[in-house]
Amino acid sequence: MAAPALSSRASSAGSLGNSPTMAATGAGRLPHGGGAGPELDFRSAARMEDLNRLIQEFSKHDQREYDDQRALEIHTAKDFIFSMLGMVQKLDQKLPVANEYLLLSGGVREGVVDMDPDELSAYARGADYDMDFTLLVPALKLHDRNQPVTLDMRHSALGHSWLSLRLFDEGTISKWKDCCTVVEHISGAANFFFSPTLVADWFYQAVSLVLLEVQKKPQRGVPRVEKVERNGTVVSVILGVGSSRMLYDVVPVVSFKGWPAVAQSWLMENHFWDGKITEEEVISGFYLLPACSHKGRRENEWRLSFARSEVQLKKCISPGLTQAYQACKAIIVKLLSRPKALSPYHLRSVMLWACDRLPAGYLARDDLSAHFLLGLVDDLQHCLVNKTCPNYFIPQCNMLENLSDDGAVLHARKLSSVRSDPAEHLRTAIEHAKAANRLTVELQWRGGGGAGAGGVGGANPPSPQSDAGGENQPDDRLAKKLQQLVTENPGKSISVFINPDDVTRPHFRIDDKFF
Repeated sequence: MAAPALSSRASSAGSLGNSPTMAATGAGRLPHGGGAGPELDFRSAARMEDLNRLIQEFSKHDQREYDDQRALEIHTAKDFIFSMLGMVQKLDQKLPVANEYLLLSGGVREGVVDMDPDELSAYARGADYDMDFTLLVPALKLHDRNQPVTLDMRHSALGHSWLSLRLFDEGTISKWKDCCTVVEHISGAANFFFSPTLVADWFYQAVSLVLLEVQKKPQRGVPRVEKVERNGTVVSVILGVGSSRMLYDVVPVVSFKGWPAVAQSWLMENHFWDGKITEEEVISGFYLLPACSHKGRRENEWRLSFARSEVQLKKCISPGLTQAYQACKAIIVKLLSRPKALSPYHLRSVMLWACDRLPAGYLARDDLSAHFLLGLVDDLQHCLVNKTCPNYFIPQCNMLENLSDDGAVLHARKLSSVRSDPAEHLRTAIEHAKAANRLTVELQWRGGGGAGAGGVGGANPPSPQSDAGGENQPDDRLAKKLQQLVTENPGKSISVFINPDDVTRPHFRIDDKFF
């Protein structure tokens, strides 16, 4: 089975096709019951109102409200991670002095960025952590460009690139030479290419060293370091704060302002976010992730990431579609985990294509979550059968190009079981969410620590405890202030700036305002 050609954006969007659900109902029109009874899903005979109710129930258990204490614990863990990165910068001054991190809700395993799922250890919410985050940490920045950024893609697959340090000054080259591969030119000149694997090696060693030093001097109120583990090019850190355990997937990246030339044509097309957010918000910057293509050179190849843009696009996705996406993601993460051929990032791309394809008025209806869920499953199954899943920002890049025929058929059959009985799969997802919440509560009653947690490098050095009470407990006004900022600034970009000479005072920026 050959992958279909991806010749243009129009054909890429069309390759996803209209799902059977949409074919039956029309583009945004629902069948009228005419007094004939409840609306049914043609394939499974499930009542749409029952599926809607199950999706709502899943959302209730999957998304929990944070009280003041939990908000403070989240802030404490975040502050610890940022302070730790300030200490990493002080080790050898490799990281930029004035850095800007992108904090994403959800770990790498949740598909918030396009990383390789087979390189990640299996962590489970409830058993290993209560909340998860991804933090993109720029090792290098190119922030002085106003024109499209042209990358060296001569040696890599589409959507990937090598990065020559010739783009940077001599000081940067000298600082990072030990994290580069050297390619000799025919003229005799040496070209230094920034290596994702060598950068990941350095970053993990630096983080581990800093955390070991922190653990040698326990302090009251400082989070417990329960686990530090390298997963491919990702450093996963699990922190215990009070009764909460937070997973941080920390990823060293290269940060660019502007927009890559390879994605320039995407801007010329019509999109669902047109008129809702500005183009300047969407193309404010992009990243290179330390992730390789199927046949690329791991020591040289980076993957383009548009995580900053995706944060902006998320503002334009309706609550009903978001709930359907989260429920669908919970189903496929369990169902398609072995063998690992698909990641939640593929589902995210399918959802973004659907937003471009379907009428905004249809997608805005909160009572159609069941239709959205079934449509996402249909579209994902269509992608598998045709081995075609275009990248949303680079449509000519087929993210399933290297999927084997056997893998495609196996996963398509598994998705067929979802379409045959979506209610049962939703009930299973609900039970998993309930079980994770119960396990979290049980661990809290036992004292808030994770069972079997190890320290840095598998050791278990003394860890500072984070108590729920005590004279050093932060004032709850901080939690109220944080909640107020979130409430008053819905959907806005929130950045954190760290001064390595005073890591106790992070500065928050909400769009152009500093706090």
